[in-house]
Amino acid sequence: MTLSRRLMPDLTTLQSFESAARHGSFTRAALELNLTQSAISRQIKDLENQLGLLLFERVRQRAVLSDAGRRFLPEARRLLQQTEEMMIRAVAGADAAAFLSVATLPTFGSRWLMPRLPAFLSAHPGTLVSIGSRSEPFDFDEENFDLAIHYGQPIWARATCTFLCNEMVVPVASPALLRSTPVAQEEELVRLPLLHLTTRPRMWSQWFEARGIGVSDFYRGNRFDQFSMIIEAAVASLGFALLPLYLIEDELRADRLRIVSDQPMATENNYYVVMPEGKREHALGLRFTSWLLSQVSGKGDADDPEPSA
Repeated sequence: MTLSRRLMPDLTTLQSFESAARHGSFTRAALELNLTQSAISRQIKDLENQLGLLLFERVRQRAVLSDAGRRFLPEARRLLQQTEEMMIRAVAGADAAAFLSVATLPTFGSRWLMPRLPAFLSAHPGTLVSIGSRSEPFDFDEENFDLAIHYGQPIWARATCTFLCNEMVVPVASPALLRSTPVAQEEELVRLPLLHLTTRPRMWSQWFEARGIGVSDFYRGNRFDQFSMIIEAAVASLGFALLPLYLIEDELRADRLRIVSDQPMATENNYYVVMPEGKREHALGLRFTSWLLSQVSGKGDADDPEPSA
């Protein structure tokens, strides 16, 4: 693929543009970049000529982005960020035998993946990993990850989804809450304080329905947008929570949480390992995927806790 040199952006010029846009001032951009104000002005003028667009308007001695400038700014920032990340990866991995970049759901990454990751790195000496948190699908062309761990349906543009595991949730509470508010029957949970995940507002109603318990006011209670916060809220005795078993292994082992009703419910979605089309033959990515599958199947290291996914 041959690109026109006329359309290739100059990164120094893009830095000047981004700084001037952020400060609303060529003078302050010059101070930040250790350049003269005239140098900033000249670079932005060259960029405008290259694009054939007016990027700034001068309003009361301030540099105000034009409509075209506002449209161009996010793209310029994305390119600068990608360039910086590329350089950081190159420097960080200079002495590494291999490098792997993984996107994962925040709580899955911190509570399930991180405790197990040392075993993978021990089996692949010299490997460096970069782990990023992503809660929603993204464009692999814009974010340079080798693979992602995804909760939802096996649908991802220009990528292949491999089933990892389903998700089983159970109602739990802290020992202190159960002492003050004992639960003899599942039906009693209807009137007790419930903790909700903002992104899955119907989870409690689905659990009640699966148990044949009729309830109308299943949305009441405190709400949190991450499982990690619900776990801490449950440990702090703020209420009863529906939580995936794989996320609360430590809490159950240490008796910081107890299962209220041993009636797990499979949620409507599953976990998948996602690999972009351009990296389906990525050797280390394929080994990492096989390792993940071994962890949830119980065929990993003998001293690994038995997975409950």
